[in-house]
Amino acid sequence: MKASPPTNYADTFGYQWNQFRSTQLDSCSGIPLSFERFWRWTGWKPKDLYGARVLEAGSGAGRFTEVMLDAGARVVTFDYSSAIFANRDNNAAKGDVSFLQADMRKIPFPENAFDFVFCYGVIQHLPEPRAAVDELARVLKPGGRMSVDFYIKTNRLDPFNQPKYFWRRWSTKIPHERLLRIIKRYMPYWLPVDTVIRRVPLLGPKLLGFLRIPCWNYTRFGLTRKQRLEWAILDTFDALSAVYDKPFTKDDVETLAVNTANIAPYSVAYGSNGIVLNATKV
Repeated sequence: MKASPPTNYADTFGYQWNQFRSTQLDSCSGIPLSFERFWRWTGWKPKDLYGARVLEAGSGAGRFTEVMLDAGARVVTFDYSSAIFANRDNNAAKGDVSFLQADMRKIPFPENAFDFVFCYGVIQHLPEPRAAVDELARVLKPGGRMSVDFYIKTNRLDPFNQPKYFWRRWSTKIPHERLLRIIKRYMPYWLPVDTVIRRVPLLGPKLLGFLRIPCWNYTRFGLTRKQRLEWAILDTFDALSAVYDKPFTKDDVETLAVNTANIAPYSVAYGSNGIVLNATKV
């Protein structure tokens, strides 16, 4: 694997996943969150992946790499950032896997190279989402399946969208280390308050949207108090630091699918991070 390239738009993710390299791995958290999300929203079965050649585009620290390797897949996983080194440290010994650092707009593989293509939590952070989806379809074999998710675009008042897009006009300009320090300082004090407000029926989530204090608070995952704080710091940093953050409507994803060559049938549904596109290449 080559050394890290010059500074790029994904550097925030390299910093993030090397700081939190084991936080979201099921094997470290003891909770099958990645496992359940992967199988539920892809619609794939473990038997489908056994021995199959799978491309994971934008792997981060490897929370889903681990799930695919556990199913016996032959995985090629890449990331544009130095997060790929965290993934390698986490998963190199867990199965048939190759790691590389690459740009999703120019995937370094020939056409029809993979049985499955998987890409979650990535497309909205790219400068050219359209080109990336075309590339994912290009390297998929005829009859192969792909699963891609997208952040959802909504005007609904909630604890995530209003705080995120209000503060991103400033937060993306703050150096990574400083932004993380700021979040680490206020989160231990704000998280308990956020939890109390969030549990107020009907009004709580709307009030948090109105208050606009960024806090990715996962009260339903079964995390311990310590884990929930760590996840809140991680995902709040993720939301506020990424250079690009382009959410999609369901119609946007439908249009993207229609205009992507050689994928049919396909389905577009609400789920995962917001919206999921599942497709088969013809």
